[in-house]
Amino acid sequence: MPVEDNTVIPGAPSSEPPTVDEPTTPREPLPPKPDQQAPEAVSPTGSPTGAPVNSRAQSGQYLTTAQGLRLGDTDHSLRAGARGPVLLQDHHLREKITHFDHERIPERVVHARGAGAHGVFRSYGTASKITKAGFLAADVETPVFVRFSTVLGSRGSADAVRDTRGFSTKFYTDEGTYDLVGNNIPVFFIQDGIKFPDVIHAAKPHPDREIPQAQSAHDTFWDFVSLHTEAQAHTLWNMSDRGIPRSYRTMEGFGVHTFRLVAADGSTTLVKFHWKPKQGVHSLVWEEAQIINGMDPDFHRRDLADAIESGAYPQWELGVQTFPDTEDQMFEGIDLLDPTKFVPEELAPVQPIGLMTLNANPTNYFAETEQVAFHPGHLVPGIDVTNDPLLQVRLFSYLDTQISRLGGPNFAQIPINRPQAPVNDMLRDGMHQTAVHGGVAPYRPNSLDGGCPFLAGQDVGAFVDVPEALAESIKERRNPASFDDHFSQARLFFRSMTPVEQDHIVQAYTFELGKCYEAAIRERQLMALANIDAGLCAAVAHGLGMPVPGATVQVPDSEPSPALSQIGGTWPAAGRVVGIIADDSSDASQVAAAREALDAEGITPLVIAPVGGFLGAEGGVAVAVQRTYLTARSTEFDAVIVAGSGAPAPDAAVGRDAKAGAPSPTLDPRVALLLTEAFRHAKAIAAWGSGVSALQAAGIPDDGTGVVVGDAPDAVVRPVQELLAAHRVWERFPAEGLSGSQA
Repeated sequence: MPVEDNTVIPGAPSSEPPTVDEPTTPREPLPPKPDQQAPEAVSPTGSPTGAPVNSRAQSGQYLTTAQGLRLGDTDHSLRAGARGPVLLQDHHLREKITHFDHERIPERVVHARGAGAHGVFRSYGTASKITKAGFLAADVETPVFVRFSTVLGSRGSADAVRDTRGFSTKFYTDEGTYDLVGNNIPVFFIQDGIKFPDVIHAAKPHPDREIPQAQSAHDTFWDFVSLHTEAQAHTLWNMSDRGIPRSYRTMEGFGVHTFRLVAADGSTTLVKFHWKPKQGVHSLVWEEAQIINGMDPDFHRRDLADAIESGAYPQWELGVQTFPDTEDQMFEGIDLLDPTKFVPEELAPVQPIGLMTLNANPTNYFAETEQVAFHPGHLVPGIDVTNDPLLQVRLFSYLDTQISRLGGPNFAQIPINRPQAPVNDMLRDGMHQTAVHGGVAPYRPNSLDGGCPFLAGQDVGAFVDVPEALAESIKERRNPASFDDHFSQARLFFRSMTPVEQDHIVQAYTFELGKCYEAAIRERQLMALANIDAGLCAAVAHGLGMPVPGATVQVPDSEPSPALSQIGGTWPAAGRVVGIIADDSSDASQVAAAREALDAEGITPLVIAPVGGFLGAEGGVAVAVQRTYLTARSTEFDAVIVAGSGAPAPDAAVGRDAKAGAPSPTLDPRVALLLTEAFRHAKAIAAWGSGVSALQAAGIPDDGTGVVVGDAPDAVVRPVQELLAAHRVWERFPAEGLSGSQA
């Protein structure tokens, strides 16, 4: 038997190791770790108090309110029946959510790191039969502002982390502002909003060390999701390639919740919103993401801004899945009020209803991207909410958050948040009041202001809450039985992936769980994976060097959903970035021709040369250099074309650039690194002329899959465009296959 190493390794998250099973015997809070020390317990004016330094920590065996009231449940909001709306009288929910909403000043608690852009939404009119929303009528154009974001990291964190992305759109309609506040994943970690502080506290950096930043590969996250198994479906999406998108421009968006649309005749339809990128859904591979976060932590932010500036405007189609508004609010056995569930597109196709184009960058990051305030309760006539318990809590939480972040109740007066419709709200005063209100009677009814403002009727666009009957009237904290299935959709998602994508999921789980200090947490998560797919569990367990547990829950199988895979389709190549490696051996006119051919297709060509400045000149064509061997890295490019020999540059010395590595007499080591990375990451590679010898020197087979060789630019540019349509040369990833999987 192997000898156990008893060396104490720093990094344990707690002063005692956890158990696999959730502790249930009441006990006092754990003491601090030996390496931790709190500030002296002095008074606000610096006088000694004589109290122990830990006297300000939490105390007692039981969960309480801030006033010391013991609590028996903190997992469920108080509702009018298991499927009814959340009640405002829930004092525990309000205290818990209110305190959570005010935890950070001024940075957002979640979604702190974001990027924004202005644009326009043009409606097709195809939704006009199911909603009276004016901005969804035929050919109506509406200004929008979109904010993309990561969830976990601080404002200063990196872009290409494995995380859920926010995808929130503010529509400045003439009926008022409408906010569609969504994510790039259609399911959420939790079913009830009262658990939102718990999942975010678990996912954020450990509170003692404030590490790790912007990632979920740590003990507290996996401790929570392995105990709270309703999080498994979202976690599996996050461990897939969806967790590391190639760019915001190739990221799908979802409204997550089920909403209710109201037609002009009063009829209602339940819907789920989808944003479909015109460039297709495309992700990074893990090594790319790791390189990017070191080379360019602003990768996604820069990509979005650069694309808009270059005229490659990102576009998404807004679509809806529609469902009958039945009393049980179920569809094909899927509970539409459960935010941890999605409906496969094969069961309910996504019907396009409009096109959004982002065509302008913000003028000032703080004034616009940082101060924009979204709220799912910003509705317009024709769009209403449902009793989804997560959505119900968000309706309270978002408004409360803005008051804390933006200094008071007048955040709607900040320029980026101002409605582009008349406002006469009778709201007065408050911090940061910038309006100068007239009149003397901000109340109703009044006669001193001539009766103004007046109530509106439906005939002039009043918002009317749908008069939904409440099936139950029992006040209770519980979920309906349909919320108890935590694994079937995770299994559906995993078995809908191609073998390549499944390999990436195995890698992600193995990496993330390998970062956890506690073996008990890794073991517990493997038990959850066993209920999702035996092959997935076995592959991850092997990577961790741990036993393979058996399933503990009988999970029904369902037909795979091909729409969930990112592989197999083709998309426009416009907006991609192609690097052209050139040097003094290159024909500058041919390099210019390649650039022009790519540019004509909306592809951004960037010339990479030994030094900056220009190639060619002296009466011939002068080609501007955008990148040098020092500044370029493969991760910036979707494809690489070699138009020169790549001979060592003057600075090809380790003392100047560590990437230069060992000197080579024929090929600059940085060119070799760029080419081998691009090949390893399954990107299209092409060469002509002396560039063919550079491929050979780098060990890239000129007859390899996705490698194009020709004698002139026109022989390689078109094939590269065709390869870009599939995002990557997926055939370069030989799938390992999963023993025991039924995928």
